[in-house]
Amino acid sequence: MTTNTPPTSGVQLIEVAPELAGQRIDNFLITALKGVPKTLVYRILRKGEVRVNKGRVKPEYKIQAGDIVRVPPVRLPERDEPAPVAQGLLQRLEAAIVYEDKALIVMNKPAGIAVHGGSGLSFGVIEALRQLRPDAKELELVHRLDRDTSGLLMIAKKRSMLRHLHAALRGDGVDKRYMALVRGHWPTSKKQVNAPLLKSNLRSGERMVEVNEEGKEALTLFRVLRRFGDFATIVEARPITGRTHQIRVHTLHAGHMIAGDSKYGDEDFSREIRELGGKRLFLHAYALTVPLPDGGELKLEAPVDEVWAKTVERLSAP
Repeated sequence: MTTNTPPTSGVQLIEVAPELAGQRIDNFLITALKGVPKTLVYRILRKGEVRVNKGRVKPEYKIQAGDIVRVPPVRLPERDEPAPVAQGLLQRLEAAIVYEDKALIVMNKPAGIAVHGGSGLSFGVIEALRQLRPDAKELELVHRLDRDTSGLLMIAKKRSMLRHLHAALRGDGVDKRYMALVRGHWPTSKKQVNAPLLKSNLRSGERMVEVNEEGKEALTLFRVLRRFGDFATIVEARPITGRTHQIRVHTLHAGHMIAGDSKYGDEDFSREIRELGGKRLFLHAYALTVPLPDGGELKLEAPVDEVWAKTVERLSAP
């Protein structure tokens, strides 16, 4: 009886030849494990499954002549086997980068992708970027976006930039603006929501946020961008404080829930938007202004995705 299961290599012990000394362990493995996706090489390194002289090593470790490298069993791809899904995600995220210099990456994060792994997810934006930029050893998220929120996300490539931007975020140096499609007719006179937010964890482990006097101060400025009769409004939201789920809870508090928000939204409104093809959370970080360490200023805007654009087109149709 034959099976179509792809072959798996056994444990390998490889002695490093003198001519390979000084090479990074990740590059050494990519060459030694021909045909194995790079994503898998970085995964076994990150999990500590690769041992050098019986000890764990980081991807930047430089091998020495005589080192004994233990490689765990890995699944070998069959000839003509399609590239793993992760590779497609890497390409999608590479294409989403809107700005990059030696110290900073800014990406127009797609909706539905978490910023980091955890809670049942094996990867997120930061893990993917560490594979895309293996030489950038200090990659760290500057701030976060909810998994279902799209838009501009900053990732520092250097600790000095991370410290600079964290200081700017603590003050009023960073200007972040979001677009949200909300239920009903948002009044032009409603220019802000100033309501304290309290975080709590449900028994299921899910995190919820509510307006509560015992919570932390939270302020969001709002401006009407576009109306669709009394049915819906696109508002610009500018969070002055940076609380978890701030915009989503402040729009709920104002009585104008965001379309597609399964946690704080209005199911009937979200269903009507879904019927127009809008299967996503309609919250997008579209504009960003940040001070740079050299005294300059970086200003970026990110377009909405096709789902958002086509849904708005259908909303506008007579």
